[in-house]
Amino acid sequence: MDGEAVEPSVMTASMRSNQILGFPPDARLLIVNCDDFGMHPGINAAVIESIEEGIAASCSLMTVCPAAPDAMRLLGRRPGIPFGIHLTLVCETPHLPWGPLAPAEKVPSLLDPSGSFFEPTPGGRAALLGRARPDEVETEFRAQIDAVADAGLTPTHLDFHCLADGGREDILDLTVGLAAEYGLAVRVWLEPGLRAMRQQGLPVVDHDFLDSFSLEIEGKAAHYGRLLHDLPAGLSEWAVHPGLGSRESPALDNGRPVRRTDYEFLTSPEARDVVAQEGITVIDYRTVQRVWARNAGPV
Repeated sequence: MDGEAVEPSVMTASMRSNQILGFPPDARLLIVNCDDFGMHPGINAAVIESIEEGIAASCSLMTVCPAAPDAMRLLGRRPGIPFGIHLTLVCETPHLPWGPLAPAEKVPSLLDPSGSFFEPTPGGRAALLGRARPDEVETEFRAQIDAVADAGLTPTHLDFHCLADGGREDILDLTVGLAAEYGLAVRVWLEPGLRAMRQQGLPVVDHDFLDSFSLEIEGKAAHYGRLLHDLPAGLSEWAVHPGLGSRESPALDNGRPVRRTDYEFLTSPEARDVVAQEGITVIDYRTVQRVWARNAGPV
């Protein structure tokens, strides 16, 4: 259980986020967040099990995706599961297309020549970021946030799908502004965003952020075990991508069983054992959100 968060007036530049959140200086805090909730029913089921039966603590909902209604129904039946909004401006599955929640005529700079979201290839991301108007990004982000509110659900944080820290400094800035307006936290893990958030007394990761798509499939469970064993003091975050490995899975992860191997580790007895043995405190974004809601100010 977390302690009492530190007041901004007594924070120092050297304080890690674990201390800002009210934990001892040697506390090893880990957020294990399941991204891509809402992308597919098999992903939805695996995410729920990874949180309820495994070591994951929270998830991030893609409101634009085909299985988002199913995901929101699952959350509605489980008010104890903390979740964020996986803000989405790209689509990597042409066979399962998704696009903006805002009317297309209000966000034309976010769409490719065919009227769809850009693909998250290097070229697609560059094209999107080279033309996306900040006001249209805000319009779409608000539509995605409001879709959750309209479903009667309350998120904890905002993060980004396939665009680290939003991909552009101004996109991150407007997202931090939206978070302050809605009382949410933001996942930030790159410079200069980390430095800017710390200057505001906002807790962000103290160590390298882990995206599970960056890991090799072979020996992944052992690799996860080593990462837990070596986890340093401070706040770390893993963005994991569990899925059941259904017949649609190859189209969802380019033929690599990223999602199935994540699911198998997260729900394994070994994962729970090593977390307990190492004395790691797995937290969710509610702990971070409380400090962000108190300390976040104008960007």
